[in-house]
Amino acid sequence: MAAHFSFQCSEFYLNETSELPVQKVLLELEEALASHSSAVLQAPPGAGKTTLVPLRLLNNTWLAGQKIILLEPRRLAARAAAERLADMLGEPVGQTVGYRIRLESKVSAATRIEVVTEGILQRLLQADPELPGVGLVIFDEFHERSLDADLGLALCLQTQQYLRDDLPLRLLVMSATLDAEAVSGLLDDAPLIRSEGRQYPVAVRYGSAPPAGQFIEPVVAQQILQVLAEEPGSILVFLPGAAEIRRVQSRLKEALADQPDVLVTPLYGDLDFATQRQAISPAGAGQRKVVLATSIAETSLTIEGIRVVIDAGLSREPAFDPVSGMTRLQTRRVSRASAEQRAGRAGRLEPGVCYRLWSADQHLQLAAQSQPEMLQADLAPLALQLAQWGVQDATELAWLDPPPSAALQQGRELLERLGALEADADGWKLTEHGAAMAALPMHPRLAHMLLRGHALGLGKQACQLAAIVGERDILRKVQDADIARRMAVFATPQAEPAVDRGALQRARKLASQWQRLLGPRPNSQQVSDPAAEQWIGVLLAMAYPDRVAQRRGEAGSEYRLANGRSAAFIEVDALQQQPWLAVASLGGQAAQRSARIFMAAALNPDLLREYLPELLTKQDTLEWDPRSESLLAERQTRLGELIFNREALPQIDPAQRNRALCDVVRRQGLALLPWTPALRQWQARIQLLRRLDEQAGIESLWPDLSDVTLLDTLEDWLAPYLDNVRRLAHFANLDLTSILSTLLLWPLPKQLDEQAPTHWAVPTGSRIRIDYAEEPPVLAVRLQEMFGSTDNPRIAGGRVALKLHLLSPAQRPLQVTQDLAGFWAGSYAEVKKDMKGRYPKHYWPDDPAQAQPTSRAKPRKS
Repeated sequence: MAAHFSFQCSEFYLNETSELPVQKVLLELEEALASHSSAVLQAPPGAGKTTLVPLRLLNNTWLAGQKIILLEPRRLAARAAAERLADMLGEPVGQTVGYRIRLESKVSAATRIEVVTEGILQRLLQADPELPGVGLVIFDEFHERSLDADLGLALCLQTQQYLRDDLPLRLLVMSATLDAEAVSGLLDDAPLIRSEGRQYPVAVRYGSAPPAGQFIEPVVAQQILQVLAEEPGSILVFLPGAAEIRRVQSRLKEALADQPDVLVTPLYGDLDFATQRQAISPAGAGQRKVVLATSIAETSLTIEGIRVVIDAGLSREPAFDPVSGMTRLQTRRVSRASAEQRAGRAGRLEPGVCYRLWSADQHLQLAAQSQPEMLQADLAPLALQLAQWGVQDATELAWLDPPPSAALQQGRELLERLGALEADADGWKLTEHGAAMAALPMHPRLAHMLLRGHALGLGKQACQLAAIVGERDILRKVQDADIARRMAVFATPQAEPAVDRGALQRARKLASQWQRLLGPRPNSQQVSDPAAEQWIGVLLAMAYPDRVAQRRGEAGSEYRLANGRSAAFIEVDALQQQPWLAVASLGGQAAQRSARIFMAAALNPDLLREYLPELLTKQDTLEWDPRSESLLAERQTRLGELIFNREALPQIDPAQRNRALCDVVRRQGLALLPWTPALRQWQARIQLLRRLDEQAGIESLWPDLSDVTLLDTLEDWLAPYLDNVRRLAHFANLDLTSILSTLLLWPLPKQLDEQAPTHWAVPTGSRIRIDYAEEPPVLAVRLQEMFGSTDNPRIAGGRVALKLHLLSPAQRPLQVTQDLAGFWAGSYAEVKKDMKGRYPKHYWPDDPAQAQPTSRAKPRKS
């Protein structure tokens, strides 16, 4: 039996939670986890699942005194949940309830409930897969389907199945909007408990979205002002990102200048916690709040005093582009499930209202659920985690949505380039360097940069650089893309007027933490001047070797990346003077020709050769130069698609050179070769006989000489004759007739003349050329030369009747026919009537089938 919660809770807890909807299903949930290893709880926003469930389950007998880990998708939600739970127990955070998030931890030996962000769980599992001392893991707000949550659940399921026989590990998945049946099936048909109904009703009112291409901010600001005039209570506004929040905030500042009782506060992930706390705290006496938030406010958080939600219906999400290898932020319409979550914020504390800035019809067209991050993310971090866990095949784990194989393979290939994985006969193997990378809580690119930089004595700079790249920009509203300017702020912040003090403080804290993780400097090779600015580009090239960039031309704003893509500065930037860059941050839309460079550093290619020689490869190339119309033989030093150095190769292997020339022909087409009309006719004759055999089901002896096949087999029939070709003009000197004739083996040349002759003798004795360019072949002959004949000429052993083009005295077609007898008996009479008046000197007999053929104007009298 489940034991009921027995902590002495504060009066605040008892009074506030007694009416929460989830209260009605807590006993059912306890009993489900008492008899099953897993359960699924579906409860609407405001039901109280985040705060009531962990406390209620803490003293159940099946937990056996072990800890509960409560996973939250965001740092703010984790810290707020821990503070709320501790307050309900009348304790400070760090006693019964603690939390662990990046850069911060409040736990003690007495902690029984640890609220952690999802990445922390993975680190606990990788450190000890048995997860000792933990009896229950709760996945809160699982509907967000983050990559970390999906991986954490997959690893927990394997731990539950194979490693915890004595003290079972229980799993609880909670969400408001979730395909609960699918999750239950993943958890071996776990019991599904539903908490019905929202605590307070929310009236939903639809509006209209701004026209495509127009900014959302004016519409949102106007809606806020209207709601402030018509509705009581504080307002939560959902916007796609920080930029839109700042613009709306700027509009409201002017519009609300005479209303000091209205407090406008932003809420997004990159803000410092003090600003975030201000947004989620109750408004002061006599005040109302307008909270401008991203999707961070969608779940878990209870923002005090909110009774109105204004939803712009947009979300900005990272999406990995496998073609470019870059992750871009994309603004998308929210799903219906997300819209439901957002609306629920208005009904947590009292009846509320939600204004949706789109129509009811548009709402029906929204996707039902948001796409899982697994299906659109850079999977290099996942690939590293799987390698550390010892998984070769991702299908060994249980997933709601398995990792896409192509994206996972691309992630593994990146890790191989970074030296984290090695491929062998048994699959992918984690290297010693990869294990060290996996131990650092950051993207594998940055982990690699820290380790490599540390080995060179550049650990401090690498940590600072990683903090700049991995967090929000420490400079406010600055178009300058140079990371060196940002690095200088660490030493002299007072010299930079645009510095964001909160972002700088966080970056310093991160850099210090990472330096401690790296440990003391190694005794390996050290650079002599570690503080020099030139090392910034080298460090970035370690993390982003595919984003080393070379300027196109002598000047300009466009660069080519090592991965073959284009990137450019949108605004004029001092870095445009640099021929080489290492790019850290790119953006823009996938459809744009060039990505936008947001942050980069100058790169000295000589330092790259000296300190990162493994990135460079030497390749002998033989390429066609269209300007000189000749082959260029070079030994190139390359980084991906970029060429660092070229050296002319005086000696070229003839076979290699001829293959390169074949590629030129393949690119430019067979028209580059000296074809003659007679040679094209020869080709068509052979193709006709081959088609006839194929149509009859006969294995043809005639070779396939179609243009497609000739292009595919250039190395076989053309390459041996290219020794004297040096330039484009030399192709014209080839004896193409002789070259192609070798493809027709004896006795086929004689059979060709017999079955597909070049000419045909008509009744007058004239030899008329047959045109094989059409099918069937055409015999164009003056009408009078065919008098006395009633059958169309036939070739190919009688298999093909020639198509007759019967010509007038002026050599214009009078009739096209494959039925000469039918023409004589039919429409010839009309032709005769018309032609006799035009050409009276020519012979137009009444019975052409019996008449004497003639090549003259009138036949000779006998």
